[in-house]
Amino acid sequence: MENPVIARVHLFLRRHWQHAVQWREKLVPREEAFHLLLAAIVGVVGGLVNVFFYYSSELFQTLFLGHPGDPVREEQSFAPLEKLLVPTLGGLIAGLILQEGLRWVGRQGTSDMLEAVVAGDGRLPLRTQIVKAASALTSIVSGASIGREGGIVQLSATIASKLGQIAKWPPYRLRLLVGCGASAGIASVYNAPITGAVFASLIVLGNFSMNLFGPLVCASVMATMTSRTFFGIEPWYQVPKFPPITPVELPWFLLMGFVCGGVAALFLKSLQVSTAQLGKLRVPLFVKVTLAGFVVGLIAIQFPGVCGNGYYVTNDILKGAYDNNVDALPQLSALFFLKLIATAIAVGAGTVGGIFTPTLFLGAVIGALFGIGVHTIHGAESLPVGAFALAGMGATLSGTTKSPFLAMILAFEISLNYSFMPAVMLACIIAVIIAGQLHGESIYTEHMRLRGLASSLDSQRTGVAMERTIGDMMREPVTPLLETASLHEIAERFMGSPNNFVPILDKQKKLVGIVALHDLKEFLNSSQKVDGIIAYDLMRPPPKTLTPSQRLLDALPVVLQSELRNVPVVNNPVENRLVGSVSRAEVLAIFSEAIAEKSKPTG
Repeated sequence: MENPVIARVHLFLRRHWQHAVQWREKLVPREEAFHLLLAAIVGVVGGLVNVFFYYSSELFQTLFLGHPGDPVREEQSFAPLEKLLVPTLGGLIAGLILQEGLRWVGRQGTSDMLEAVVAGDGRLPLRTQIVKAASALTSIVSGASIGREGGIVQLSATIASKLGQIAKWPPYRLRLLVGCGASAGIASVYNAPITGAVFASLIVLGNFSMNLFGPLVCASVMATMTSRTFFGIEPWYQVPKFPPITPVELPWFLLMGFVCGGVAALFLKSLQVSTAQLGKLRVPLFVKVTLAGFVVGLIAIQFPGVCGNGYYVTNDILKGAYDNNVDALPQLSALFFLKLIATAIAVGAGTVGGIFTPTLFLGAVIGALFGIGVHTIHGAESLPVGAFALAGMGATLSGTTKSPFLAMILAFEISLNYSFMPAVMLACIIAVIIAGQLHGESIYTEHMRLRGLASSLDSQRTGVAMERTIGDMMREPVTPLLETASLHEIAERFMGSPNNFVPILDKQKKLVGIVALHDLKEFLNSSQKVDGIIAYDLMRPPPKTLTPSQRLLDALPVVLQSELRNVPVVNNPVENRLVGSVSRAEVLAIFSEAIAEKSKPTG
């Protein structure tokens, strides 16, 4: 027996359905709102992953070093043999975890976040990433020359993807979830919400459209606030307040852009060479990772600053520890080249981790060296060495990622010094131009090039977009009605759906027409009896449809001609059975982006 309350609601709707239909669009949440909700959940997950990594690192550091602390600080107090053994032993354990763990989980498809978005369907394997996260934690706490952000970003993106896989969501939503996970990971690591969203937009998704950027911002903000709940609002890097830049000092940063562009290209080339050469070694994976740890330990006997991601040394540089140090030039020069070598070997050996933070380290060191050189010839003496280091961080990151906007935003968020930003911006733009001339790839596309996935990132995104099929983007169909459905049933369906049309099926489930919300207009203020009107009386002829196997390029004429927000997808033109729908706006956005990329000058 029907619940009395529900019965009264149904009776009320039948009496006042005309007014309810008029208000329906204002009350029914859109898919964009659902994506924001998903992004918020992913953001909280990303923040918690950062918290997990932090406390797990402390636990692992207690096991390796006796008590938690930065690897650089701890290794400074070690005896020479301990400095050698700790990274080597860490590399051995991390390598064994990685090798045996991957063998245990078996082949699960790509675990690379960028590859899953650009050339895949957004699916990332969780078990593989758990193994890699355990290996990354071991490497990080034992002093490997690698960043902790890599494991956090990958694990956040993988968990987000897994949630979508469990819900059996289509590829377009899985890709968005991966982007939200990446955004949350970067934001939580660096306490930089804008940087997280921009990173996911430019590097991961390669799309700055608002329907994607909104969820990325939401995920980034939620991840930042979650992390701040545990760690406070303090930024990851401690940057003092630098004096405003003057027009006379600006040319120095123009020159710095050239230097940092060359450094970025050198770093990228070293990663390429190391990966190629170590890839030729016919030894087990754990031996290579152990070798990377041994190299770090060997260098750390004299220069413990190469251990870890470089955060401790970078902070010292920014806070002025090398401003009046007579030994600063030889010390920083040695640190720069040794850190470059150690990081290249770690990456080439297959050590799991990030290279975002080591890039910032190299940028800070080369910026400090440049600043010391400028001071030596009595130039820009009002600016401390740390100011040059900050600009060097941004410019070097710009050159390695080929994304100056990302570098500018990060430099601003870690310094919160707007008056100094013109110098950083100029250096970033020059650096990316020089680095692009010397080395065409970015730090995130080099490995994809080696796998032969595409000829360049732009062509990857454009080419893959054109080769996608309707099935890749297909969503659930707009819920249909039978051709015998009454006018009241049609009205109730519009009140419970954000769509402006309802597909109409016959008894064989064949798409025979559609009813648009506009078709009900003449009945909204009508006093005539409408009980005898059914969908068959109102429906229009069926619109042009798509099939799952069609390529986007072939589907474009149908999408352009359609007036529907969600274009119907049928199994085949003969049976014409409704199986899904495709967002018209999303398809047109992909083509708009592809045309914009193709129209860019190549010279």
